[in-house]
Amino acid sequence: MALLNFRSRDESSPAETPAELGAFLRGYSIEVMPRTAAKVDDFKAILPEGTRVYIAHIEGTPIDDMVQTAQRLARDGFEVMPHFPARIIKDAATLRDWIARYQGEAGITSALLLAGGLDAPQGEFADSMQLLQSGAFGDAGFTRLHVAGHPEGNKDIDPDGSMTNVEAALRWKQTFSESSDAEMALATQFCFEAEPVIAWADSLRAAGITLPIHIGVAGPAKLQTMIKFAIACGVGPSLRVLQRRARDVTKLLLPFEPTEFLTTLAMHKAANPDFNIENVHIFPLGGIKAATTWTAAHGAPVD
Repeated sequence: MALLNFRSRDESSPAETPAELGAFLRGYSIEVMPRTAAKVDDFKAILPEGTRVYIAHIEGTPIDDMVQTAQRLARDGFEVMPHFPARIIKDAATLRDWIARYQGEAGITSALLLAGGLDAPQGEFADSMQLLQSGAFGDAGFTRLHVAGHPEGNKDIDPDGSMTNVEAALRWKQTFSESSDAEMALATQFCFEAEPVIAWADSLRAAGITLPIHIGVAGPAKLQTMIKFAIACGVGPSLRVLQRRARDVTKLLLPFEPTEFLTTLAMHKAANPDFNIENVHIFPLGGIKAATTWTAAHGAPVD
């Protein structure tokens, strides 16, 4: 994550959208929760066919709700990727039960593995590496496994503000991916400024970490909403800039869109085809329909 670089809705129009942005958005993924998914009458009306949909598993969400949401999305033809937050999984038996339910009841063979937002584990797992080491996903024949990436670090992992533990974890995940049959990638937290993201992605490749990157971006939302989620997600540098932007009361209520951020990445990708950011992952902070309306208006295919 990095600094705010969004445009308000009146500063950008779909007519200005370069072809590179539409190409970059092709194949984007989006994140939902069971309670937000329940508010959408028909996902097929707002998402391109076959879109990868992550289902966020927040502490306290019953596994029944998660599996039912996965069933619904899978029936509609979407590629479903539920979260497996290590710190809320009690034990290996629970992990294997969740995997079996997703697979048996919804035909799921993809997952996002992450530590989760808790300060301490509720059971025997503390991070995604322990989930991978369990062998449960390989035994079940999961074909796609994503893990978390942190472009600006993570204070929970590196309390001193460095990137030491984050980088060590990435090296471990890279090594694991080389022996795994599953297709693996990094899915990042939402980011706001392109140049630091480009530098981070290039630094991973230089270090021999070749896992494809699915870059997180906040969908159109009010500035107050951005600030709330930035605080909750520990987006430090971005939060400082969001707070400075909030001092302009004329823009405080305007929704902001990721147009400039993604256009810069798209132009860089077009000029550097081997750039290791391969997909866009949207956090619909301002709502799912607002996010999908924006993607359609800026060149993403609608079917």
